[in-house]
Amino acid sequence: MIQTITLASIYELQGFKKEAILVYKNILQKEPDNTDAKLGLRRLSGIKRKFSGVNENMKNFFINMDTNKEFEEFERWLLWK
Repeated sequence: MIQTITLASIYELQGFKKEAILVYKNILQKEPDNTDAKLGLRRLSGIKRKFSGVNENMKNFFINMDTNKEFEEFERWLLWK
């Protein structure tokens, strides 16, 4: 089977996380600089960079918002950012 980013993406979209990870890893063995495979592997592995300048209060607000009013407030914040 030919292992491509497209195949990994299909696995990922269908919820086959382990299969997608294997495809991304195989691609990276052959193409260590493949940005799409690196991003896919990072996304599925739960590896996240720490971004400087993240507004922790708004991040937590976003994670926990559950009303339309809160969504609108967050949307206004994004537009003024």
